This record gives sequence, C-alpha cells and structure tokens, in this order.
Amino acid sequence: MAKKVAIIAANGGLFDAYKVFNIATAAAATEAEVAIFFTFEGLNLIHKEAYKNLPIPEGKEHFQEGFQKANVPAIPELVEMAKEMGVKLIACQMTMDVMGLEKEHFVDGIDVGGAVTFLDFAKDADVTLTF
Repeated sequence: MAKKVAIIAANGGLFDAYKVFNIATAAAATEAEVAIFFTFEGLNLIHKEAYKNLPIPEGKEHFQEGFQKANVPAIPELVEMAKEMGVKLIACQMTMDVMGLEKEHFVDGIDVGGAVTFLDFAKDADVTLTF
C-alpha cells in the first residue's frame, strides 16, 4: 500500500513554496499519495498571480541568484510538476471566503475544501508536515 503524505501550507513566501513543493514532488516520486492543504498566506503558493512573485525573506535576496545558477525550477513549474505527479492541491474554503477569493483566482486543477476534507485525507497519513 502506498504511503500517504499530508502537507499544510500556511505561509506564503518563496522559501515556504520550495519547502512545500520539494517535499511534495519528492514524495510523489516515491509513489506516495500526497495532498497539500493551502490556508491563509499559503494560498499565495497556488494563486495565479502571487505565485509568480513570492517574497524572499529580507536579507536573503542573494538566494535568487543561487536558485538560478542551480537550475532550480521556478514555483509555477514546480506547481505544474506536482499536479502532473498527482499531488492533490486543496485550497481552504474558509480562508478563501475570509479573503474574498474564488476558485478562478487559483491555478487550474485545484480542489476547494474545508479542514474536514484535509483531515479526512490526513487521518491515516504516514507523514504530516506543516510549512
């Protein structure tokens, strides 16, 4: 039986995005079933506009050059890779309601659900992570 990896993405910076999508795609590459629940600032990681220009922590701008030199894919590419690998992307309905966001504001192929939707997946997960 495949392992299950449940990830909560609650922060919306560039480093957060790399953590979330690197773990998600690595787990999916091992044929694990992976779901990411995006809430609050974490919604930026799948927002059609925001994910193209995520903030880098102050004083860490030099990492941008390092990402390019190391040929690290940009976040939009990692999101597409994750989707192609079958990673389930769940946007938090409550957070969307609070922020006045609609499903159309996000990349194609996401699900919208509440905490119960994610908990149903995560209840028997082998690994649960929060970023």
